[in-house]
Amino acid sequence: MKITTLFAAFFLFATASIQAQDIANHALGLRLGDSDGFGAEISYQKSIARYNRAEFNLGWRDSRNFDAFKLSGLYQWVHQLDGNFNWYYGVGGGLGSVDFDPEPNFNDDDDDGLFVFAAGDIGVEYNFDIPLLLSLDFRPEIGILGYDGFDNDFDFDIALGIRYQF
Repeated sequence: MKITTLFAAFFLFATASIQAQDIANHALGLRLGDSDGFGAEISYQKSIARYNRAEFNLGWRDSRNFDAFKLSGLYQWVHQLDGNFNWYYGVGGGLGSVDFDPEPNFNDDDDDGLFVFAAGDIGVEYNFDIPLLLSLDFRPEIGILGYDGFDNDFDFDIALGIRYQF
């Protein structure tokens, strides 16, 4: 009976170690994509539990036509694919602000404002043996509240992430 119990415990721990992956406590870097012209975002990830984390992103844009920022937050579930490859999915949302520059000789309404959106997230990542994490993710976003142009707007955002883990 003791041998059976010992063998069962050994099998349980061996199986758990095969499925375990390392999620860094913190990861900081860039998320490079193209969502509504924001381009690059500063990205921070914080582990919450063994297989869960929170991700926060800040994107901004200063161009000839508009100045804008976008802040997003997501809750993610992480699962191991093979070796150092993981896949993840999550839900969240965010808010932003856009300030359009008026065009000369054009009488347009003031369409500056704040917008709120909901977001999903699905992606794959590779966790290098050095403290580097590369990811490719797809983030659909839908405008919930805001001025014309961002409310009821559906956006597909695909991005490459590069983060330093610590």
